[in-house]
Amino acid sequence: MSKAKVYFTKEITPEAMIKMYDILGVQLPGKVAVKLHSGEVGNQNFLRPAFMKPIIQYVQGTIVECNTAYEGQRNTTKAHWETMKLHGWTDIADVDIMDEEGELALPVKNGKHLDVNYVGDHMKNYDSMLVLSHFKGHPMGGFGGALKNISIGIASSHGKAYIHGVRVPENIWTAAHDSFLECMADASQTIMDYFKENIVFINVMCNMSVDCDCCAVAEDPAIADIGILCSTDPVALDQACLDLVYACDDPGKPHLLERIESRHGVHTIEAAAEIGVGSRDYELVTIE
Repeated sequence: MSKAKVYFTKEITPEAMIKMYDILGVQLPGKVAVKLHSGEVGNQNFLRPAFMKPIIQYVQGTIVECNTAYEGQRNTTKAHWETMKLHGWTDIADVDIMDEEGELALPVKNGKHLDVNYVGDHMKNYDSMLVLSHFKGHPMGGFGGALKNISIGIASSHGKAYIHGVRVPENIWTAAHDSFLECMADASQTIMDYFKENIVFINVMCNMSVDCDCCAVAEDPAIADIGILCSTDPVALDQACLDLVYACDDPGKPHLLERIESRHGVHTIEAAAEIGVGSRDYELVTIE
């Protein structure tokens, strides 16, 4: 079996986003959902609408998000809409809070823990998905990339608690840590099964704080920007991003790696590969 292809460029511009999408050679059909991170109010590191606008308009996409399961300015539909407007997302494209009217239960096949994944009900309105992920650290997952964006990111508010709590939403912050990471892998499988070949991924490695864009108070990045990567395989893509962090010689690298390693972040990739979401074996193709 041929290796998954991951494409990489050092150029971090809106134009490079379009170039990287085109190089995948996939034309997303029908109504396109564009999954990104809306950014918690107060966060300084999330990717801004001006950067995302050209690629979103290029695919004629609708920005999609789901409500959070913790305190903040995105944990109710009303608050999330206000945040979307405050951050300027509604100025550049149509926006859809996918769990505004409920949730959709997707079956998990051969998962490690989950037998169902609860996503925003509006996902059924889309034919394809472009996943735009800001690669960075994360307080619980160690890092956030493509796999987190299609698992926790697409889960409904209740679904997020279901994943975090390993099927027990009340245990959202107390469940066994590796089991939570495995549940993210389980959930990501359902999204890949749902969209099949009609889903592509772009990871942007800039503003890489140890904290997620979900943190209202986040650390400033200690490591320099690396570039943009894309693939049709989210496992290969996240693995390539991790490998680039390890391979770089930036003096801020140990700080980010401490966050990733202390939370056993690679285990989400390991678990996703084990259940067939994608492959950790990839070919990195550099685009000048």
